[in-house]
Amino acid sequence: MSEYSEYALLSEYYDRFTDDVPYERWADFFERIFEQKQVKPKIVLDLACGTGSLTRILAQRGYDMIGADQSEDMLMMAQENCCGLDLASPVLLLHQPMQELDLYGSIDACVCCLDSVNYVTDPEVLREAFRRVHLFLEPGGVFIFDINTRKKLERIDGQSFVREDEDVFCVWQAVIENGDLCHYDFDIFELNEDGAWNRYQEHHVERIYEPDTLRGMLEQAGFAEIELRGELSDDAPSADEERIFFIARKPLK
Repeated sequence: MSEYSEYALLSEYYDRFTDDVPYERWADFFERIFEQKQVKPKIVLDLACGTGSLTRILAQRGYDMIGADQSEDMLMMAQENCCGLDLASPVLLLHQPMQELDLYGSIDACVCCLDSVNYVTDPEVLREAFRRVHLFLEPGGVFIFDINTRKKLERIDGQSFVREDEDVFCVWQAVIENGDLCHYDFDIFELNEDGAWNRYQEHHVERIYEPDTLRGMLEQAGFAEIELRGELSDDAPSADEERIFFIARKPLK
């Protein structure tokens, strides 16, 4: 049995295991926000872009895309997903964690998807990540991200989940410890050519962030017009919302 860091092995199977994620709807949601906020972005950053599924869709819709992620393995998959596209500007992929974001110029919008913010378990590191996004955003630009809520993570606390395909079997369990940290332990069984199975393990951690805490962090970073919405919704989040979206703007002055 071998142990791997976050997404070292899962990166190969991530798109297969998340084939239920409606990336086109996510892209529609972001474009709806751009229109509502009267923002016409040219350059968009997909922060913590993972395998680049959303990056690719937004690039195909005409945006000049930058994808940044701290996982080399995920970026390798993103490179495969984004290569060969007929684009005016090729997708730029950067190996950078959020808190070390360092772009060559400014961006008009930033999106950060699929609870990537929860994966930043140190609040001070997240504060710096927000500050870096604010630094590179053009005045009037928007920052959109989502989180898994406490409601969601407490619902899956102690539960086990299984995903089985022909050549890979994955079982994982979520456990909340110390009140605010949700630990995921993945056991991955991969079929070899000789018919034997190899077993690997990965360990992931997400922090539960309260919406008011994140609002305060955004304000400290310099953002304004902070709005919260339900999952892919134009409405404010309900009390039992399991995913909340944040929309924040960099002031014009």
